[in-house]
Amino acid sequence: MEHQIDLTAQHRPEVLERILRVVRHRGFTVTQMDMQLIEGKVRLKFTVKSDRTLELLVSQLEKLPDVLGIK
Repeated sequence: MEHQIDLTAQHRPEVLERILRVVRHRGFTVTQMDMQLIEGKVRLKFTVKSDRTLELLVSQLEKLPDVLGIK
């Protein structure tokens, strides 16, 4: 099943790597991704695919210190 995530995070060199690592570790695959740098913040819109529930991934992403919000 595919899910779309809209995420805002602080702009730091390692933030994208951390987010993608959590996605991979939770058993999701990124099938599409768009990233924009806006006023010192990163906005990611990405689509993930997995048989697992989306709440599993969202709860882990929210724990990352640089993540400001997820839709």
